[in-house]
Amino acid sequence: MKIAFFACAVTALLMATSAAAQSLFKIVGPDGRVTYTDRAPSASDGRAVPVNRETGSANDPALPFALRQVAARFPVTLFTSSDCGEGCSMARSLLARRGIPYRERTASSAEERDAWVSIVGGTESPTLHVGAQALRGFTPSTWEETLDLAGYPKTSALPANYPPPAATPLIPPRVAASPPPAPRTPPAQDTSANPGGIRF
Repeated sequence: MKIAFFACAVTALLMATSAAAQSLFKIVGPDGRVTYTDRAPSASDGRAVPVNRETGSANDPALPFALRQVAARFPVTLFTSSDCGEGCSMARSLLARRGIPYRERTASSAEERDAWVSIVGGTESPTLHVGAQALRGFTPSTWEETLDLAGYPKTSALPANYPPPAATPLIPPRVAASPPPAPRTPPAQDTSANPGGIRF
């Protein structure tokens, strides 16, 4: 019995250690000093903010396990435009209130606006994708119902100080092509030993 208990305790410790090792925390101390660590901070360390490149996705280890499972089955993406104003603000507020981990993609350039219909599937902004379901235009009741059916909690289960997603361009920026190398000029031949320029 003691051996089984010990094995369970070791397994739980390893799982906790593994989860902590996958996360990165930004800690702002009482004196304002900022440090980064992969160890789970204590309350006395200061204000801690999880930092992860996968924020808002099912791969983010800062999310509770149950929330990661829902996000893996029905990932949420918010599509916004630079001129959608209050509608986009209310959409973000709804997602924040419910603690929905999501990604935001926004259109601001003429090229992105031209590509909006083919990428988003309609002309309305904002548009919410919950899994394969596209909700065009901000209709709070429809959004709430769809998130309920997907299994997202009605109240936020996100960790304290969980950062909101940073909006990314609708069309990823193109990497500028490197200019072709300049043609090599052949070295000048020394004609002092061959004044006539005769070649063999």
